[in-house]
Formats: sequence, C-alpha cells, structure tokens
Amino acid sequence: MQNKYALISVFDKTGIADFAKQIVNFGYKIISTGGTAKTLQENGVQIIPIQDITGSPESFDGRMKTISFQIESGILFDRSNLKHVKQAEALKIKPIDLVICNLYPFEKEQTIENIDVGGPTMIRAAAKNFKNVIVAVDPNDYEKVANELKKPTPELRKKLAAKAFAHLSLYDSQIAKYLTSELFPNEVTIPGRKAKDLRYGENPHQQASLYFFPNTNSPLKKLERLWGRELSLLNVTDINAGLASVKMFNEPAAAVIKHNNPCGIALGKNAAEALKLAIAADPESAFGGVMVLNKPINTATASVITMFKDEKKSNVDILAAPEIDKEAFAVLSKLRKSMGIYVFGAIPKITDPMDIKHIEGGFILQTADDVLNGFSGWEVVTQKKPTEQQLQQMQIAWKFITRIKSNAVIVVDKDLPMTRGIGTGQTSRVRAVKIALEQAGDHIKNAILASDSFFPFGDSVALAANKGISAIVQQGGSINDQSSIDAANKAGIAMVFTHRRAFWH
Repeated sequence: MQNKYALISVFDKTGIADFAKQIVNFGYKIISTGGTAKTLQENGVQIIPIQDITGSPESFDGRMKTISFQIESGILFDRSNLKHVKQAEALKIKPIDLVICNLYPFEKEQTIENIDVGGPTMIRAAAKNFKNVIVAVDPNDYEKVANELKKPTPELRKKLAAKAFAHLSLYDSQIAKYLTSELFPNEVTIPGRKAKDLRYGENPHQQASLYFFPNTNSPLKKLERLWGRELSLLNVTDINAGLASVKMFNEPAAAVIKHNNPCGIALGKNAAEALKLAIAADPESAFGGVMVLNKPINTATASVITMFKDEKKSNVDILAAPEIDKEAFAVLSKLRKSMGIYVFGAIPKITDPMDIKHIEGGFILQTADDVLNGFSGWEVVTQKKPTEQQLQQMQIAWKFITRIKSNAVIVVDKDLPMTRGIGTGQTSRVRAVKIALEQAGDHIKNAILASDSFFPFGDSVALAANKGISAIVQQGGSINDQSSIDAANKAGIAMVFTHRRAFWH
C-alpha cells in the first residue's frame, strides 16, 4: 500500500499536536519543519524532517525551507490523471494529500523578514488541487477534517480551498499595505476577519456578520456583552456612531443614538452628569435608544438610567461604555432583561487614516475627517464678536455636528455643553434650521446655532435671530455670504465662519 503524507507547518499551533495524532491514526506520515516540527516532536508525534524530502537543508536564515520541486509536485500532481501519476512515480514524488498550514499575522510585526513565501506557495498549490488534496488553514476546521478523513466530501474540500485563498488574500493585502506609500493605489483589497455572526442585519429578514480590519485598534473589536440582547447590525452601527460622537472628548461625554444619529450629545463634570444632559436634550427620542459613554459607568451613572426608566417610563436598548463597576451592573441588570449592556475598554486614538463608503458594485476610499484639527482658520465675520463663553460653546457645537448626519443644524445650550435641538438628515437646510429651533423650545434664548455647511441665503440667519439665537457658527463660502452677514449684523448676532465643511453621510 502506498504511503500517505501530510505536510504540517503552522504559525498558530492551537490544537495541532492532537490533530497530528489523529492524522497518524489514519495512516499518514507527517512532514514538518521548524517550530511546528519541534512542537509535534515534544508531544510525541513522529515527523519526517522536510529536508529528507527536498534533499536540501534549510538555507539563507530560513528563507528557503519548503519551496522545492519535490514538495510542490507532491501537492500539485493530479491523482486522476494517469500521466501525472506515472510521472510522479518515475520522479519518486511522494503524494502529499493533506496540507495543514497557516501564516503569521503580518499586521502584528510588519517587516520584510516576516513575509512568508513557502507557506503561501504550499497553501495555494493545495487549494488549487483541492479535488485531490485537503488544505486546512484554520484550527477550527481540524475536527471537521478529522471526522471526514476516511472519505472527505467534495463540498468540504471546496469549502476549505476557498477559505485557504481568502487566508492568502488577507495576508497579501497586509503586505501590500505595508509596502505602498500611495493613498489610492490602482488596485486595493479591503481585508477583514470575521468577529461574530450578528442577531440579524438591518432588518430581521437579513443576515449579517461583523468583520474587523486585521490591524485595527477599534474599541468595537473588544466589545463584550455583559447582559441582555445580542447585537444586530443597527446595534453595532449605533454603538459605532456613539463612539464617534464621544471619542473626540477628553472630558466625560455621552451620546444617545437612534438610527446612527445622535438625538442628544453632552459633556459633564462626570459620566453621570454627561448622560443626564444627553438624555435631557431629547428625552422623547431617547426612548429605546443606544447610550454610549467615554468614561466608566458607576452607581451614580446607573441611577440616571434608573430615573429615566422610572420617571419617563422609558427603556434603553443598548448601553455601552469602557467599563461598568459591579455595583452599577447589579443595578442595571435588574432594569430590563433585554437591555444590552456592553463594555469595550479604553478608547485609543484610532489609527486607520482612511474611510470607506459603500456604493452599488464598489466603494469609495477617502481620507478620514480630522475633526480635532478643525479650528484653525476660524473667522469672525460680524460686527459683534463672540464672547469667550460663546466661542467655547461654538467649538463644542462644531465637534458635535461633525458626527450628525447632513444636512445638519444644531442648537447648543448657551451655557451647558449639550445639544438642545438637532435638525439632521434634511434635504433642505432651512428645514434643518426649523427642526433644530423648534426642538430647542424654551432653551432657545441666547443659545448657539451651528450649521455643518454654509447658509445659501440669509433666511436661516433671520429665523435663528427671531427665535433668540445669540451666536452662529457655520462654514461660510456661499456667493450669498454677505446676505447672511447682513442678517446677523441686523440682529446683533455674532457669527463665525469655519471655512471648513463638516458633512457626514
């Protein structure tokens, strides 16, 4: 009977010794190299050193180990082709019917010496010849392979081959990203590793899974459920919108999110105050919302949510923060069985400089909006100058509005660092102004109004003035800027041009 051979060379050695022993029980002889060979031998698995097959020693500081005519031929020849079989016999090629190989996650340490050549070659060869060779790159698949080694199904072989090519694609994409200095190369791959299946997609009839870029330091990657509902697509995107709203602040910040849009953002002396103000910005919309904070939740913060439930008869769908202490968790877990309680650890500075927008059949790649560097070049354009307090509120308002869907106009309290009215996602800027002013209600007097782009006419300024707005911050740049300036001067309003747009779609 002809010997059967398996080639094992893995970076991730999870479960590899036990799996190798199963392979041996099925009559396979194991070819291995380097650290994998050492691990297998230490666990009592007999191996054939790869140089016994190639006839050449490991050379050039390990750059040459597995690449050889003997190894690649043993993987690639077609067992169903009699000509191939005879050639293999004549050339004394050992048939390698099982290739177990996975690659070093290049994003962890990006150096030229960590670019693997032999591993990808073996994986690619095995995946190409999947009708004859089984390839496994994921330790989670070892059990499936072991269960079907006697007679693997065509479906399993094909599935494992597809997974192998995906593994190579992600690996190569990281190397390309490391080597290129171009922001927008002619060819680009968007890599992702699956984190988890979601409860459902945008609607319950849609399926969805969550993926992350290999080298991301996003807090969402560390998102941990402590209580309540599993995540749907909207839950994830709402938490993401909340993070985008609070991560730019060093002081305690809170955001209440509905459908990827803040219905309230606020700062406070502590997390409890920030959350209380964020809810108070629009308590009606906060019902069933997602609440995200940039500071840990303690019992004082938990009591804010308890009061919201008791006094307003309102529910919270998701609560997410860096941490939640034991006492606060004990309180919150009794409020609502289905309320999702999540923690995501400290919020680092996100390092990915690019932003991706999906379109039908493709995507647009753009540089990320550097929100925190958006205050240089501001210009006071009215006769009345803003006070220091007004200017501070304008800067807070401008940070807020960068994470509110366009067209966006917001009203910020004259003193407190919180939204009072949000006009968002409107096709008409005048309508956005009207919504924000109406929502601000009794808090409109002497408040600050911000617009994420310019006012094309003076009518929006006049509306704001009639309601008692004391200062306006907007992009400027319209051919009718003078009309807006004149309206502000007539009303005695201080107005600042940012000379920078803050669209977010």
